[in-house]
Amino acid sequence: MLELKSRTKSITVEAEAGLSLLDAAIKHNLDWAFSCTRGTCARCRCLIEEGAEFLEEATDEEWDRLEPHEFEEGYRLGCQAVVKSGAGFIKAANRPYF
Repeated sequence: MLELKSRTKSITVEAEAGLSLLDAAIKHNLDWAFSCTRGTCARCRCLIEEGAEFLEEATDEEWDRLEPHEFEEGYRLGCQAVVKSGAGFIKAANRPYF
């Protein structure tokens, strides 16, 4: 399962392997902040509250955009955080900088 929280609402849907958190939010009409979908703007930044182990490793784009302390706190870019096959429960909240 995948629980996504935006500024105005939350949804819980089946986690789909290979789909990024941003793609899942868009697919289910969640008002997730984003601009580029490529990892360059960082508007889709999100806090992984649970289930980080069910996401693929951080990408080069994330290492370029996020600070080390953000990774330590559990932040990822929604467009780069891809659900692994056989994923368990993942909980993420959209936390853009602005």
